[in-house]
Amino acid sequence: MIREPETEKEWEVYHSIRSVEDPEIGISLVELGLIYDVKVEGEKAEVTMTYTSLACPAGPQMKQDIENHALRVDGINEVVVQVVWNPKWEPRQMASEEAKMQMGIFD
Repeated sequence: MIREPETEKEWEVYHSIRSVEDPEIGISLVELGLIYDVKVEGEKAEVTMTYTSLACPAGPQMKQDIENHALRVDGINEVVVQVVWNPKWEPRQMASEEAKMQMGIFD
């Protein structure tokens, strides 16, 4: 993750979306490093993320799953999920050590 959550509510949203997996890879989007930012203002959560590729067929499903999980957090009534392409996802730099091992990336 590029920006670590700063408030308790941001951490709650972060932990809720942590269980969302890339359906093709079977690894948490958070562990893959696809979640770049989680911000909460009032009852609104904003999640900035990317996909593993521009043509990711599971992208819309992952985006919806992120929204659904964020809405499970008490006090969150609106979620905006923004998909960005910059910075480009680089698993060697952005994925957790565990995710890299699961994907067979050994540096």
